[in-house]
Amino acid sequence: MSGHSKWHSIKHKKAKEDAKRGNLFGKLSRMISVAAKEGGSGDLENNNALANAIAKAKEYNLPQDNIERAIKKGLGEMAGAKFEHITYEGYGPGGIAIMVDVTTENKNRTAADIRSIFSRNNGNLGESGCVAWMFERKGIITVSKENIKDYDDFMLKSIDSGAEDIEETDESYELKVEPSQLNEVKNNLIKNGIEVKFTDIILIPKSTIKLSKNETEKALKIINALDDYDDVENVYTNLEIEDAMLEDLES
Repeated sequence: MSGHSKWHSIKHKKAKEDAKRGNLFGKLSRMISVAAKEGGSGDLENNNALANAIAKAKEYNLPQDNIERAIKKGLGEMAGAKFEHITYEGYGPGGIAIMVDVTTENKNRTAADIRSIFSRNNGNLGESGCVAWMFERKGIITVSKENIKDYDDFMLKSIDSGAEDIEETDESYELKVEPSQLNEVKNNLIKNGIEVKFTDIILIPKSTIKLSKNETEKALKIINALDDYDDVENVYTNLEIEDAMLEDLES
């Protein structure tokens, strides 16, 4: 399993724990508001980003009332803060590269807080572009394992539909595609009888870094601190964790 999938699995488990405490609901609502605003529509057929944001929100049981309010705020139908997207780049313990996507209504406050998180956790916030070249943008199509009865058949249909690669997480299969072909591959999968959970466009490291257990623990500390910050939407890293080490860290 790749470094991307391992970190995705860790983050997914953590997100479910956060959702139980209600810590995730604010982030999900902001994602929906921004998707509605940037897409200029509450129509899920014509606003793929909004459809994806709502699918993710429902996965973590965000109430329907919260979803509807978030859409209205994004479309300007309700009073609320004006959010914007910003990406921060930097280095963590062991020299790992870190990309941080945030959604904020106060970029000055957020910039200061993100810089503080980096400095408190043995990291360094860098200039724009300092690590972006280490990542590539890819479309990801998520399919629930519970809906796949025959993996070989699923794999063949996925390849025929245009998927470049398939990675496995604890609960899902993630199909990697070129961003420009995301909707085409998604529609092909549906035509082939494969139910798509949701899609996304994310950053994947071109190469990964393995660290010692001690350095990995430090790296996960800064990654988790960033991910815990309310304005942070996504954290991407080129850290790779060996299976044995991951089991040891989770025990």
